[in-house]
Amino acid sequence: MVERTSDRPLAGVRVLDLTVALSGPYATLILAALGAEVIKIESPGGSDIARFNPPFAAPDGRMHLDALGDGDVSLSILARNRGKKSVELDLKHDRGRAIFLDLVRTADVVFENLSDGVVERLGVDYATLREVNPALVYCSLSGLGRPSARPGTKAMDIIVQAVAGVMDTTGFADGPPLRFGLPIADLLAPLHAVIGVQAALAQRERTGKGQHVRVSMLDSLASLLPFEHLDVLQRSGFAPRSGNSHARLAPFGVYRTADGYVSIAAANDAWVASLFEVIGRPELVDDPRFVGRGPRAAHAGELDALIEEWTAVHPTDHVVAELAEARGVPCAPVRSALDVLGDEVLAERGTIAPLHDLCDRPLDAVAGGVPITMSGADVSVDAPAAALGADTDSVLTDLAGVRVEELAVLREHQII
Repeated sequence: MVERTSDRPLAGVRVLDLTVALSGPYATLILAALGAEVIKIESPGGSDIARFNPPFAAPDGRMHLDALGDGDVSLSILARNRGKKSVELDLKHDRGRAIFLDLVRTADVVFENLSDGVVERLGVDYATLREVNPALVYCSLSGLGRPSARPGTKAMDIIVQAVAGVMDTTGFADGPPLRFGLPIADLLAPLHAVIGVQAALAQRERTGKGQHVRVSMLDSLASLLPFEHLDVLQRSGFAPRSGNSHARLAPFGVYRTADGYVSIAAANDAWVASLFEVIGRPELVDDPRFVGRGPRAAHAGELDALIEEWTAVHPTDHVVAELAEARGVPCAPVRSALDVLGDEVLAERGTIAPLHDLCDRPLDAVAGGVPITMSGADVSVDAPAAALGADTDSVLTDLAGVRVEELAVLREHQII
């Protein structure tokens, strides 16, 4: 259960969470970490599709990729529902919807990322809820925008990456478009949504009025494309995909070593001079191909080949020592994901957090923290995910005015 403590930035803010999958639950996870009371509402039996995502944690703590069994819980649910209360409530039933409206009267935020048209059919859209609570901040996080940029298209992360042009920029020039390694649309759009919600809450302090915040995964990704000036670069002959290098800032890429890979970002003349010294080619400083950023960008392939001739015969530690440690040239080893997930420094900061089951028992797995530290406030998601419906009775009786004796009737009719 989330405690409303005074040292949390969003203490006292109540969020009704109608989100599913990843993008919406990640946004409300951030709000919970900032101290908001997040009440996740699902249909009886659970309506979040992430409940069927493998891998699963069995009741004995074993994790597996087998079929979902009795008592098993998806690691997705355990990670994304940390710090939230759980309520089962059927919004399709008139009484369930009436109870929800009573909860809305007590809420600061309603957050949804349901399929197009669902909130309207359920009667829980912004136009309806603002009549109940004019101070309500209502956030809609969609895949392709509303109205949809591609009507009828289901907005999974890989679909949004395709439509947003991100795949066209990922991969090698002579290869196919590639999916970004993480579900980047699902993880980026929630950041914009949280920013929008907090801005709306701040504006409400001045006006007393709520508003509708709209964010889409497509817009979040597409808004980033212009930052690399891809239109101008492609008109100048650069390929949309550049693999492990970035010609505009060359040398700026990933290079093979004798035992792995390093990333080097020698983006200014002084760093380039030091790099040429290290590889034993100081005369290249005066080579017309490499004098200044423009020529280096035009000859990035040749420059990368010269650098990799040297890195490929030296261990990673040697390359890093010679460049980063001895000369201050930006250079670092390419670490594996497992190395990062086991990083003690990141664990100490709370960036990587231990994952617990529904009974708060530690699992042999980790989850992402919320990487924000504040000098005068606590930002954390220490509480484990709640069992489905664990808070139904207390939330309905304490906040919605439901009588204790009515709970049995509601269960009998499968409203809760």
